[in-house]
Formats: sequence, C-alpha cells, structure tokens
Amino acid sequence: MTDMTTADAAPTGEAEANDTGSTKNLGWALVLICMAQLMVVLDSTIANIALPFIGKDLNVSSGNLQWVVTGYALAFGGLLLLGGRLGDLYGRRRVFMIGLTIFAVASGLGGLAENEGMLLASRGLQGLGAALAAPAALALITTTFPAGPRRNQAFSVYAAMSGVGAAIGLLLGGWLTGLTPSFFGADIEGWRLTFLINVPIGLVAAFAAPKLLKESATNRGVALDLPGAVTGTLGLVSLVYGITRAGDERYGWGNGGTLGFILTGVALLAAFVTIERQVTNPLLPLRILANRTRATAFIAMMIVPAAMFAMFFFLSQFVQNVMGYSPLQAGLAFLPFPFAMVIGATISSKLMNRLDPRFLAGTGTLLAGVALLNFHRLSVDTSAASLKAGIDAQVANFAANNGDLVHIGSDINYWTSIFPFIALMAFGMSLTFIPLTLSAVHHVEEADSGIASGVLNTMQQVGGALGLATLATIAQHYFTQTHDRLADVVSSVQAPGAAKELILGQASFTEGGTNAFLVGAFMIWTASLVLWIFLDVSHEEMATDGPGAVAAH
Repeated sequence: MTDMTTADAAPTGEAEANDTGSTKNLGWALVLICMAQLMVVLDSTIANIALPFIGKDLNVSSGNLQWVVTGYALAFGGLLLLGGRLGDLYGRRRVFMIGLTIFAVASGLGGLAENEGMLLASRGLQGLGAALAAPAALALITTTFPAGPRRNQAFSVYAAMSGVGAAIGLLLGGWLTGLTPSFFGADIEGWRLTFLINVPIGLVAAFAAPKLLKESATNRGVALDLPGAVTGTLGLVSLVYGITRAGDERYGWGNGGTLGFILTGVALLAAFVTIERQVTNPLLPLRILANRTRATAFIAMMIVPAAMFAMFFFLSQFVQNVMGYSPLQAGLAFLPFPFAMVIGATISSKLMNRLDPRFLAGTGTLLAGVALLNFHRLSVDTSAASLKAGIDAQVANFAANNGDLVHIGSDINYWTSIFPFIALMAFGMSLTFIPLTLSAVHHVEEADSGIASGVLNTMQQVGGALGLATLATIAQHYFTQTHDRLADVVSSVQAPGAAKELILGQASFTEGGTNAFLVGAFMIWTASLVLWIFLDVSHEEMATDGPGAVAAH
C-alpha cells in the first residue's frame, strides 16, 4: 500500500514538467490539426480566381468549368458522413492521415493535369480526401482537449482557420495565378500552383500526425453500415448537385433535371433515415440529432455559412467586375477578414468561459446580418446620363484599341463602403462559429465524436450549397429585371452593342448582388432568432465532459 502511494506521488517539479510537456504537445497537435483544416477549407475558394486561366490553358468550356468547383463540393459534401463514421470505427488518426495523403496526391495530380478529365478527376479525389480528414480533425480536438478553457481555446483557433480559409484562398489564388515560375527551364502556369501548394503541406501533416496525435479507440468488430453508407452518400451527392444546378442560370429551380436530382436526393435520404432506425450499428446514430443543443447548432450551421459564402461569392465579383480590381487586388480586399476573424476568435474563446453560447452566437449572427445589410447599400449611378457617359467612355477605349474596360463603380470608396463591413462580418462569424462548434459536439460520447463532426461539416456544406443557390437565383432575378429596364434607358445611345452590354452588365450585376445581400441578412437573422430561442445550454455545463467522453487532462 505504501509502495503504491509512493509510486503515485510525483514531485512537484516533475508534475509541473509533465504538465508543461503536455501543454506543449497539445499546442503542436492543434497546429497540425488546424493546418489540415485550413488546407481543406481554402481549397474551396483558391481555384475560383484561377478558373478563367484554367479554362484557357486546358480548353475547358465555360459550362464544364464550374465542375472544377462543383466536383470538389460534391465529393466533399457527399462523403462527410461516411468519413466521420470511418474515423469512429477504424481510428481517427489513421483516417485523418489517409485523408491528408489522398488530398495531397490529388492536389499534385490537379497541378500536373494535362486535360479536363484529369483535372476534374483530381478535384473529386481531393473532395474524398477532405471528407476523410475534416471530420477526423474536429473529432480529434474534441477527444484530445479537456472541456473548459483549453478546449475553448482550441476551438477558437480551429474556427478561425475554418473562417479565414475562404478569404486566404481568394488572396492566395489571386497571387499564385499571377505568377509564372520556371522549373528545370520550363515555365509553369500560375494556376497550377493553387493545387501544387497543397502537396508539401498535406504530406508533412500526414507524416507528423503519428508523432503529435494519439490514436483513438477502434471498433473494428462493428460492421460498417453499408446500406446506410450507400443511401446517405448518394442522397447527399444528389441533393447537393440538384441544389447547385438550381443556382445555375442555365438550369434554375424549374428545370426537370434539377428537380429530379433534388427529389432523388430527398428520397434517398428518407430511405437512409429508415435504415438508420432499424440497423444495429447505424452509420448515423439518430441519438446524435435528438439532443436539443446539438440540433439547434446543426440548424444554425446550415444557415450561417450560406450567408458568409454569399459575401465571398458576390463581393469578390463586385470588386472585380464593377469596381475594376485585379485578381490580386480582389484577394487583398478581403485581407481584413482573417485578421478580424483571429481577433474575434481570441475574444470569443475567453468569453465562452463567462457567457452562455446563445449570447455569443446570437450576437455574432446579429452583427453579421448588419454587415450584409450594409453590403446591400452598395450602389452605382444608373441614371441615363451616367450610363451614357460610361458607354461613351467604353466606345472611346474600343476606338483607341487599348483593351481597357470602364468600371462604373470605380468611384466607390473601399475604406468606407467595404472594409469596415468585411471586418464586421468576420468578427460576427468568429463569435458565432466557436460556440456553435462547441455546442454541436457537446457531451457527444467518444465513440460517436467522428460522426457528430461529420454531421456538422455536412450541415455546413449542404446549407452553404442551398443558401448560395437560393441567393444566386434571387440575384439572377434582379439582374434580368434591371437589365431589361436599363436596356430601354440606353436604347437611344448610338454605340456598339458590346459597349452597351458591358455597362448594362455591371449595373445589373450590382442590383442582383445587393439584393442577394439583403436576403442573406434576413437569412442569418433567422438563424439568430433560432439561437436566441432554442440554444439554452449554459457556459458552466459547456465546461464539463459528458459521461461517455474521453479527453486528455
């Protein structure tokens, strides 16, 4: 008895050293996880600015060019539930490493692609890698960091990486696309670097994982729910694709193919739920959705990212097409977003120890809505005189053969009209994402943490696709309406049709995009209302581990 007591009692200095080492290891583990998360998230936007260059170099039609983005989103969103459950069954670190390796290899294939087929296949493979790595990354934070301040700090960094990834993707994409480096005497197109940059990052992260992350318990004796995996995956892919088609002006919501994919997706997901109710070891244990706190967080996470994606989607086009920014300048315009996100995440992680999640997330969504409302106020002069002046200036440029385009929003002041509201949007998102992410995995049993993370990521992907498609439809409606109205205004102007169309297109896009911002503001305020009413978990409870949770203390 005495020996046992002596063995268990460590000297104070040794205990402090162990705690310091543990904290250091936790810090490096968080760096690794967030590096992987940043890589996965920024890849959703990094290729956007490079699309015109990709289309030109690989001779990809404009119709198929969207698949560079859509292919990644479909594979990522459709396989997230499966990826999360595989981590629970076969080890999260193992699945995390496999996902990172697949992502890195696929990125290399994309960067070396010589034709359209090879590029699109690589994007689908990237989506698969991301679907394996992302849920495992979130689950590893949940099971590695103890509830309370340490977990709050870890999630603040994770959420910041999730939020800034899109902005960094635009900035990095704009910079890399403009480069023309030479390797072994051969020039490399800049757009290829947007893919190749992931290769060393992904491989280094996969190599470092065994040294910094502990493997979770495996459940290899539990059979994978194959019927659930097939119906769930195909249902999500069909639904996300149908929603994406709905936001494409070539198809729209009334298109037969669009409705067919959406209805097929809904039917398959209904079958999926039926299967999950009956099987012994379901892919998605429905108890994950039964908890009120998690259900509220999941619902809000379907709405909130849609509004944020809309800001990047419409505002990045607005600053280039209407204000005249270059791709690199457009990326730099979003630079306030990551800085404000980091500041907000730091504040949010500290406030999580004192305030309930509803106050933080509810306030964050209110602020983000205010930012979108101010983007709605962006405008250009569409008077007959102003439009005629713009058309005349464009005609003069055509005559001079200098290739310059007139931008009717070039007089908009970035520092007063855009900068403060990008920062406000980022700050609001950081106040929102951290408490919502913590709430989504709150008191989840350790064995289910991977699938809970997969559900959260799935809600973000499906909600983002649905919201963006809805807002794109609204923007297209106002674009068409404004274009028809202003076409009558400039019909008397004697000028080539190309000059008229350029100016009319900018004015019409402004009207469409700003109305999308207005609807996006009300979308995010709807999420705010849901949070204020239904998210009732206290910050004291958030600082405790659930009965089945396992965390390193």
